[in-house]
Amino acid sequence: MPTKAVITGIGHAVPTKVLSNADLEKLVDTNDEWITQRTGIKERRICSAEETCSSLGIEASKKALAMANVSPNDLNLIVCGTVTGDMLFPSTSCLIQAGIGATNAGSYDLGAACAGFIYSLASAAAMIESGASKKVLVIGVDTLTKFVDWTDRSTCVLFGDGAGAVVLEATENTDRGVVKTVLLSDGTGAPHINLEVGGSRYPSCSVQAEGKRSSIFMAGAEVYRFAVNAMGEACCRLLDELNMTPEEIDLFVPHQANLRIIDSAAKRLGLPPEKVFVNVQKYGNTSGGSIPIGLSEAVEEGRLKPGMNVLTVGFGAGLVWGANLIRW
Repeated sequence: MPTKAVITGIGHAVPTKVLSNADLEKLVDTNDEWITQRTGIKERRICSAEETCSSLGIEASKKALAMANVSPNDLNLIVCGTVTGDMLFPSTSCLIQAGIGATNAGSYDLGAACAGFIYSLASAAAMIESGASKKVLVIGVDTLTKFVDWTDRSTCVLFGDGAGAVVLEATENTDRGVVKTVLLSDGTGAPHINLEVGGSRYPSCSVQAEGKRSSIFMAGAEVYRFAVNAMGEACCRLLDELNMTPEEIDLFVPHQANLRIIDSAAKRLGLPPEKVFVNVQKYGNTSGGSIPIGLSEAVEEGRLKPGMNVLTVGFGAGLVWGANLIRW
């Protein structure tokens, strides 16, 4: 049998500060009923000034390594899915590498917004399957609340901060591991969700940046329509390529952006509520952290056990979307 990339450890980390819908009522013209009906979100975690992607990523990584009983020095590679890194450069993966003491690991960041973990897991699994790496740490982390306009009620209610991490190990003679991935993109949708200032087009503190947005912009209606279709499309395509039916899925862990989008994807697949993992009510949209946080909590709750077929799916700015089938 070919070498498989098996998840042997997982962990997550979120900030301690909780921002409830009641708290948001004091900041913008909104209320708990309005937010809950449209998103399913009740509260979210918010980073302090001192907390960063790397600090959350380090905490989640240490938990994943402890579960896997893997020393940081044994890691060959670190892949971090994020679009809100500590700095433009160096990469956040390098900061995490230093923070955990992974002296023998290469590292790189991968930017796919809310689909960051989907893409990062696929990249890491391919490195293992090719024989290039034996033990890989994969992190999904974002701190989008640092880039939110807290006077814009259409976006500030949506986002939270958090990180999740997994350890992948090369394993022979097993049917466990990352089975298959579907990755898709449509760059014509770039105007629908973006952060203009800070890149080479509109550098910070430049003439070009004057009058441009330095906070997250999202065309809500367009993104919602895209997400509803994209989630279902990626899942159905993946299952078709594997010649599997939705009935064979033991747990569905979608990107936690909006409860209505999650419900729509589950309905399209015909999955009952007990097979769908939801924690959007606690954390909001944590972008790249969303799926690994969900997987980690599912393990903690006993809903995810070895041998189970787990379907993950995500979508994000780009536009990008994709799905993983993991045999846990």
